[in-house]
Amino acid sequence: MIPRLPAGFAIVIAASLMACQTPTQPQPPTFAAGVEAASRADLGAAIEIWTPLAETGDMRAQYRLARLYAEGEGVEKDPAEAARLYRLAGEQGHVEAQFELAEYYAEGVGVPQDFAAAADWYRRAGNQGHIKAQTRLGAHYEKGLGVEQSYAEASIWWRKAAAQGDVGAQTTLGALYQRGLGVPQDYVQAAAWWRQAAEQGDAKAQTNLGYLFSQGLGVAQDDAQAAAWWTEAANQGVPTAQSNLGVLYEKGLGVRQDYGEAVRWWELAAAQDQPDAQHNLAYMYANGRGVPKNDTEAIRYWRLAAGQGLAVAQYYLGNMYARGRGVPQSYIEAAKWYLLAAEQGYPDSQLALGKVYQGGGGGLAVDLVQAHKWYNLAAARFQPGKARSEAAGYRDALARGMSAWQLNEAQRLALEWQPHTQGP
Repeated sequence: MIPRLPAGFAIVIAASLMACQTPTQPQPPTFAAGVEAASRADLGAAIEIWTPLAETGDMRAQYRLARLYAEGEGVEKDPAEAARLYRLAGEQGHVEAQFELAEYYAEGVGVPQDFAAAADWYRRAGNQGHIKAQTRLGAHYEKGLGVEQSYAEASIWWRKAAAQGDVGAQTTLGALYQRGLGVPQDYVQAAAWWRQAAEQGDAKAQTNLGYLFSQGLGVAQDDAQAAAWWTEAANQGVPTAQSNLGVLYEKGLGVRQDYGEAVRWWELAAAQDQPDAQHNLAYMYANGRGVPKNDTEAIRYWRLAAGQGLAVAQYYLGNMYARGRGVPQSYIEAAKWYLLAAEQGYPDSQLALGKVYQGGGGGLAVDLVQAHKWYNLAAARFQPGKARSEAAGYRDALARGMSAWQLNEAQRLALEWQPHTQGP
């Protein structure tokens, strides 16, 4: 039986226990307290709280302080200090700090520019599933920045980001499959990735997917689907989609034929310097389709497209000068534009150039060697048919009136000729 203690004894014991307790010490502010201070725009308090935490290794505090130094908020802007803190946090596995430090190395902010270091930190963040880091590392492999150039490696990292729904990575991965870069060429895969991006509203993917439907590559050929996807992209202002959509309306493919609607889309694309649209508009003005016939407008648009290096526009502009339509007739100007297109391998222009060199006139000297050369090249580049036969006929007829030296020289020039492209 436990004896009953006097009440006073119990009170003495309790008092003694209280006397032995250590006074409660105030707890240091927590990281969350710094977040709360920052949320009420008291950055001074947040910095005072986070600084000692960062010094003791709190990666969250290190990252938040780094952001403040990076932006110059609450402290003087100091990219080097931001980089130091990003590194401390990144080495502990803070994924956003790893990504930001990679960006600093890529851009040379706060640290010397170092693409290899950037790739290393992108890789660390990418391995933790950071989408932007994965896409950046893909781009580094594509361009060979700090790593050995490799489309295969690039495709691995873009695939990781694409699988997480990144629109840009999906569009890029589709392009790799379309071109067979780093992966086997596969239009079905290209269509699949572009469709995922297109359904998220990516205008480039919508444009590309429309092209696959128009050509039946990786999908069943379907002009209506091409029109639908090009309309989506065209409404976002993509000039290529606007130009392509205009072609469908002109030809009545997948949509009701409507020259006026074709012209409307081509005008939108031409205003953005899309050369195909400029050429198509010129053709409509020259022939009075969907717009009143107007050679001056035709010349204006053909000149714009020709100035960007579009061979077919250069050829038509040469025709206008040769015929004196919308401009004073000039075989010299015609030859100039024909030559630009012919040098790109455009056979119609090569044939036309042969004719003006053979006939001369208007200040243009006759040059049988050049005429034979261009007839010969045109005959080689035309597909079998009437045009090839015409070019060969002109060449053979001309050869009968040429000296042996002239013929040998013309053939030599034709053999040595190489096509080259032009830019705006």
